Order: sequence, then structure tokens, then C-alpha cells
Amino acid sequence: MGFFKKLKDKINNQTEQVTDKFKDGMSKTRDSFTSKVNDLVARYRKVDEEFFEELEEILISADVGVTTVMELIEELEMEVKRRNIQDTEEVKEVISEKLVEIYYDGEDSSIEELNLNEDGLSVILPLV
Repeated sequence: MGFFKKLKDKINNQTEQVTDKFKDGMSKTRDSFTSKVNDLVARYRKVDEEFFEELEEILISADVGVTTVMELIEELEMEVKRRNIQDTEEVKEVISEKLVEIYYDGEDSSIEELNLNEDGLSVILPLV
């Protein structure tokens, strides 16, 4: 086996290890966030100001970003009032809808191609 073949195999092996660690970390974060939201929904019987305050804390601790959290909470409160939602279990669906809306921010949800920088560094962040 040649030098470059050994080097390539070593790099590929290290890349796989880093990728696996990253996936494990993202999985733990996702599970933790989901678990906290499920716990919140289980503790409250009705949607009220305290419910939204705790949800706000969960989102901020999940590193969603203060501006995004404030926007999300405001939109959730309006949507809950508009749909006349009283049950906290129903709010989970609305939370998912609003997070997806914020993520896509009015853009088409399909990605046609990657935006790679031909003259420099391109950063690709996989979301698991």
C-alpha cells in the first residue's frame, strides 16, 4: 500500500470519527430539547403566560437566539389566540410549524444547489 493511500485512509477514518461524535452530540441536544418541551407540555394543563415564559427559557437555553425566541414566542401567542388553543398538547404542533417557518424564513423549502465559495473557504453545517 502506498504512502498516499495510507494517508487517505487515515484521514477518512479520522473524518468518520469526528462525524460520529458530531452526530452523537447533535442527537443528545435534540433529545434534550424535545424532552424539555414534552416535560413542559405535561406539567401545564392550559396555555397561559407562565407556559410561554417557561417555553422561552427552554428555547434560550437551547441556544436558539434571543431575537428568534422573542419572535417565535410572539408568533406562538398570536397563533394560539387565533386558533383558540387551550390544550398544551396542541401547542407542540404549532411550535413545530413556527420553527419551520422561521428556519425557512419565507424561502422555498427545497434546496437546488449548494452555495460554494470558489475562491475561498466554504463552510457546510449539517443539521441532524
